[in-house]
Amino acid sequence: MNIRANILLRVYLAFGLIVLFALAVFLRLGQVQFVQGHKWKAMADSLSTKYMAVEATRGNIYSNDGSLLATSVPEYELHMDMFAGGIADDKVFNEKVDSLAFKLAQLFQDKTAKEYSRMLRSGRQDSARYLLIRRKVNYADLKTIRTFPLYNIGKFSGGLIAVQQNKRILPFKALAARTIGYKNANVANGVGLEGAYTQYINGETGRRLMQRIAGGVYVPVNEEEEVAPKDGADIISTIDVNMQDLTQSALEKQLIASKADHGTAILMEVATGEIRAVANFSKVEEGVYKEKFNYAIAGNQDPGSTFKLASYMALLEDKKVDTNTMVATGNYQIPGHLIKDSHGSIGVVTVKKAFEQSSNAAIAYLINSNYKENPSKFTDHLYEWHLNEKLQLQIPGEAKPVVKNPENKSWNKNMTLPQMAYGYEMQLTPLKMLSFYNAVANNGKYVAPIFVKEIRRLGNPIEQFKARVINEQICSDVTLSKIKKMLEGVVTEGSGKQIVYNPLYKIAGKTGTAQVADANKGYKANKQYQASFVGYFPADKPSFKQNVGSNMDN
Repeated sequence: MNIRANILLRVYLAFGLIVLFALAVFLRLGQVQFVQGHKWKAMADSLSTKYMAVEATRGNIYSNDGSLLATSVPEYELHMDMFAGGIADDKVFNEKVDSLAFKLAQLFQDKTAKEYSRMLRSGRQDSARYLLIRRKVNYADLKTIRTFPLYNIGKFSGGLIAVQQNKRILPFKALAARTIGYKNANVANGVGLEGAYTQYINGETGRRLMQRIAGGVYVPVNEEEEVAPKDGADIISTIDVNMQDLTQSALEKQLIASKADHGTAILMEVATGEIRAVANFSKVEEGVYKEKFNYAIAGNQDPGSTFKLASYMALLEDKKVDTNTMVATGNYQIPGHLIKDSHGSIGVVTVKKAFEQSSNAAIAYLINSNYKENPSKFTDHLYEWHLNEKLQLQIPGEAKPVVKNPENKSWNKNMTLPQMAYGYEMQLTPLKMLSFYNAVANNGKYVAPIFVKEIRRLGNPIEQFKARVINEQICSDVTLSKIKKMLEGVVTEGSGKQIVYNPLYKIAGKTGTAQVADANKGYKANKQYQASFVGYFPADKPSFKQNVGSNMDN
């Protein structure tokens, strides 16, 4: 074979290989495009589009009288896709952009029409797909903006992107703010009604198909691919706006007058157990108080003399004493401690008088002398009345009561029983004491307080709540009758006469003062006292039960 034939053979061979390779490439391209096209297209779409959650509007919280306590107001952040489908053509954009700029300037009045026009044209020139137009736009303004030039072409095709952000507001501002509460990412269980009923209030999250564009920003694809969120249910609370306002004002006024560190006031409807008002204030500076902590349900402290109700109830129920039994007041010596009446001795008086004048020495002697040999008989009463148990409230944060019994390691055989008699060596919340007193006002029926009476969706009740009965009858009718007269005597003749007596209607209740122990130094630190009153009115036909307490320096 000559050289020329050899060269031609090699050329033909090389050309043939190139043709075969090109054919293979074309076959592979065809396979990718026509056979595997759906697979690769779906993969490409998954990398640039995804469904994103659309937050539902949280349900409202209403007061018992129908006033709006908490609601969600939608706010919008407005952006613009400068190359959306309906405005991709330069002619369409240029014809309407100045008109749009004029409308935006007229509505917001933060820029001139020329400045808006310059901003929009610059965004177009920069191929912006998510240009910020305005933050914090309300729904009424958004409806108006959708009618503006360019934006009125279509919900998405006109380029307008409205990102909804629900803002929670309290129409009455600080009124019952701690009870209403809040829900945010930093608090696991939330606070107040907002936290307790999140599963109802939150609603159901929707979803929207979003596409990623330049800069990693996601914009809506089309409204056909959108699943609307389901708004949350409404909560009907037991709070009464007018009563809440009066309760807060009265508490704040008294705290300022006494220069107290903090205080709480609770108003409860006797028969239903519905809480009509709860106020909690902490001092932030001299003469200024804010709601920072819910002392009503979480403020576990020695109840002090208000607890004497339980002590006398046990004595009367066990027939250890009667209201006319005589008892000494002033001092009572126990091993290692002298129990004294702060107001001094009033001599030997009846049990009723000792209760009315809140003698510590008298009740300590009566409980210690009658139950010392069998202290469980006394503490069993407290446990039968469920004073050692939580009330299982509808809102989170309730403190667990601490009521000792002889089996506890901290029980002191000489000190604990007589000191429990007048409200020490235990931890109870103001609401716990209020609920116990309410049982007396409610003719012996002990009910747990409630804060929510109904849940509604679209105006229709989906769940209703009634007060849970803790004890159908806490004591005999005979004991109950005597206790009621003793509570009325506190206000008409005793320690409550100068504080709560009102000639217009009868009030029954009990005053209390307890020294507050320091966390580190106990009772030997600078003395602080907790003053309180628990009562109900009108005494002859009780409608409301109130517990008021404050913590003051000596």
